[in-house]
Amino acid sequence: MTGRLTNARAAAAGAASGAWFGLFIGLLVGLFTRGPAWIGLIIGGLLIGAAWGAVFGLVGHAATRGRRDFSSARTLTATRYDIVARGGTAEQARSVLQQAGLLSDQHADVPPPGAAGANP
Repeated sequence: MTGRLTNARAAAAGAASGAWFGLFIGLLVGLFTRGPAWIGLIIGGLLIGAAWGAVFGLVGHAATRGRRDFSSARTLTATRYDIVARGGTAEQARSVLQQAGLLSDQHADVPPPGAAGANP
């Protein structure tokens, strides 16, 4: 979650989405237009798309009546990774990670699982 979704944020997100769609439609129609009128089509499409996007974003948010009033990221990002090295390649993997600067000093001296002094 990245924060609380308010009416203004829902309308702004809808306006941004609608502006992209309006720009696309304006460019598409502008391909078949001669003269300087194409720039008016692009700007008009952008503005009309933003207006309708804001309306639909606000109406969509209001339809949930506050049950889904949070914003979230659309991607999943790992905060840490586990590396499994099998077949006696743990030391080679540790060396490669150290050379690449991806292994911190605190993890450099961790003995492999099952070795004497390793934590269970």
